[in-house]
Amino acid sequence: MNPEDIRPSTPPASASDPLTLVVGVHLVLTEADRVLLGRRRNTRYAAGMWHLPAGHMERGEPVTRSMTREAEEELGITVAEEDLLLVHTLHLLDADDGRSRLQLFFRPTRYEGRLRNAEPHKCSELRWWPLDGLPDGTVPYTAHALAGITRGNTLSTVGWAG
Repeated sequence: MNPEDIRPSTPPASASDPLTLVVGVHLVLTEADRVLLGRRRNTRYAAGMWHLPAGHMERGEPVTRSMTREAEEELGITVAEEDLLLVHTLHLLDADDGRSRLQLFFRPTRYEGRLRNAEPHKCSELRWWPLDGLPDGTVPYTAHALAGITRGNTLSTVGWAG
């Protein structure tokens, strides 16, 4: 046997191993009881559906930097990290892949720049929608979180039994 063929084996995960989960960040821009949503396009997840400007935390960055980066990439606006308010946390068990996802929803107290669709290859349009009249085709967990935010709830879970 060639010693180079021997690789350490990774033991299977146990229930006591620390959980690795995906962290999503979502920007909740509201104006006069309306919220800004974008229609997703050319994406693996929820193509054609309405969703908040959002993205995933990248390795090596804090969640606040993830959110400010996504705001700049998707909307062309600058948000300072200290101007973000965490308004809702949603713990989602994804029915498609069984992964645990922590979705963080931030509302900026202020921002600089003019809102625009800075990623037309990923978003076909941006539109303001009434919080009490979201469009058909809104990503379900997005609608759930926005309803919770409207009621003043700061934490919810989706997809878990019980």
